[in-house]
Amino acid sequence: MNGRWQLLRKAEKHIFAIVMSTQPDNQFQAIVSHAKEYGFVFPSSEIYDGLAAVYDYGPYGSELKKNIRDYWWKSMTQLHENIVGIDAAIFMHPTTWKASGHVDNFSDPMIDNKDSKKRYRVDHLLEAKADQLREKGDEAGADNLLAQMDALLAAEDFVTLKELIQAEKIVCSVSGTGNWTEIRQFNLMFATQLGSVAEESDTIYLRPETAQGIFVNFLNVQKTARMKIPFGIAQTGKAFRNEIVARQFIFRMREFEQMEMQFFVRPGTEGEWYQYWKEARLQWHLSLGISPDKYRYHDHVKLAHYAKEACDIEYQFPFGFKEVEGIHSRSDFDLTQHQLYSKKKLQYFDTEINQNYVPYVVETSIGLDRMFLLILANAYEEETINKEDGSTDSRVVLHIPTKIAPMKLAILPLTKKDGLPEIARDLMNECKPYFKCFYEEKDAIGKRYRRQDAIGTSFCVTIDHQTKEDQTVTIRYRDTMVQERILMSKVKDLVLEQLV
Repeated sequence: MNGRWQLLRKAEKHIFAIVMSTQPDNQFQAIVSHAKEYGFVFPSSEIYDGLAAVYDYGPYGSELKKNIRDYWWKSMTQLHENIVGIDAAIFMHPTTWKASGHVDNFSDPMIDNKDSKKRYRVDHLLEAKADQLREKGDEAGADNLLAQMDALLAAEDFVTLKELIQAEKIVCSVSGTGNWTEIRQFNLMFATQLGSVAEESDTIYLRPETAQGIFVNFLNVQKTARMKIPFGIAQTGKAFRNEIVARQFIFRMREFEQMEMQFFVRPGTEGEWYQYWKEARLQWHLSLGISPDKYRYHDHVKLAHYAKEACDIEYQFPFGFKEVEGIHSRSDFDLTQHQLYSKKKLQYFDTEINQNYVPYVVETSIGLDRMFLLILANAYEEETINKEDGSTDSRVVLHIPTKIAPMKLAILPLTKKDGLPEIARDLMNECKPYFKCFYEEKDAIGKRYRRQDAIGTSFCVTIDHQTKEDQTVTIRYRDTMVQERILMSKVKDLVLEQLV
């Protein structure tokens, strides 16, 4: 296959030149529009004018989301012999959130504009100001502002934070005034009632993270899976946060999905494991073919109440570098707290050192929805194609890695007659047990190619009259648009080679 790919890359240079036409300023809105138009993401309850910061995934979005989730799950639970998975319930005993610190500490500093009554997250206001400074070429000023913000947030010095907002002349986007209230904390958990009679029901919470389901099942998993430290427990699932300022499409939502792994280690080894997972998780991102230049680490200045060390893996979205994954050294805080509140021992007996202890934890936590947006942002491209005859053409293409693309192969009979659909259906039936395929007969072949480009289908196969004579088909490669004749019997294996 190496020879074929070299041939195609060489042919690409002679067939056409690609000119980027989408600038960063409008690229994000183009991605949002494309996501809806081609069935990736819809506003939730759209026929009722939608629900703010809540979205539904369409036919191709649900496939892409599942493929990202499966790729992460395989990397954790199949490729690591010492990591197993669970699926904990969304509802948990309310004491769980008291023990974890969420009842007392899970909040964001907020500020209200007295004239518009609009509420803002303090860090979002200051980050927006920093973006304005960068647009003016003042990189040093932007970095200095963010450094001041991080230091003040870490110290919870809300008085000076407000003074900083006023000094920077930050105003409300609605009223245009800087008439601000004092800064105060706002808890992000959703509360609900468990029970059929309101007066007799108990207040419980929709989980704001999936991690606690892992911690309360630590002993169950360790014993039943016969795990020895160091070992990890992985989980994917929905979480809920009452974000006051939800923004940037699916980047920050009230209902979202996490992919988390808690890695339990011997006390004293957490530092080396933190460094290991910090590097391993970045390598996972790069395994999807994304440029390292698009990523950076951001070490936390303000640590969470449970953390010894923490950093974010940030990706350069069209709206700037933003967090997609966090790596946290959580010490023994979680298990110790649950041991305290539940009165149950959550310890591990280490036969190698003949000692009982509460394990320390290193966490990797990635937002599935953010990863989905990352893949779209990285894949989206508007191309102007200069043809050999001097004319031009254009297309929108999603360069999604084949291993996670919603559709791997489109099978397209050239016409609806002469037995071509029957041959195409035979190929479809051969391939669909192995990977996701798409079949279409309608419209000219060029239009069908463009639709497949727009949803990120890696390969298109055209069944034509020559197929009836020699059992060859035309296969078209999405990224280069190069076409070649191959035996129809080779199609399945060619696609499978790209899924490894």
